[in-house]
Amino acid sequence: MRIRITRRRLTRNPGAGPGLAVLASAAGLVALAQPPAAAAGSPAGKGVPWSTHHGTATASGTRRTERDGSALFPALVVRGELKNTGTGCYSVWVQWTYDFAGMPPRKHVTQCGPATKPVDYRLPSYSLTTTGSIFVCKGDKDTSDCGPRESLTSWPVGTPRTGRQ
Repeated sequence: MRIRITRRRLTRNPGAGPGLAVLASAAGLVALAQPPAAAAGSPAGKGVPWSTHHGTATASGTRRTERDGSALFPALVVRGELKNTGTGCYSVWVQWTYDFAGMPPRKHVTQCGPATKPVDYRLPSYSLTTTGSIFVCKGDKDTSDCGPRESLTSWPVGTPRTGRQ
């Protein structure tokens, strides 16, 4: 039994083959993994402000990305405080959507009575297909009575111009 092996002649430019397409796609993904320049924060480098409220409670702070040298995607760091001026309990909740798949909300801090508690949250891997919001709800059990949601993943397109144009 004879096996016949035929040789094929390469008729196209080897630099334009599928390897180059894969390399170009990978470079595009790495570029997409970079957060927008404004995501790094305000001109002072302290982050983009966020705030929300409900009932007698307000929550506010800043959000920014932090890059770890070994990570493909940056971390999203959310810091601030929950302040309650009334007698009831209020909680800060965060809800994420990863690649169009919504996750249930998660409670991060609760304050009962008049006082202030820090909000300190870190999402270890933030990509452009991750969206999230932060909001304040009455009580500490569920999200049935909540205030407005504030986006944690929409970034300013540019810095507002001031002075002469």
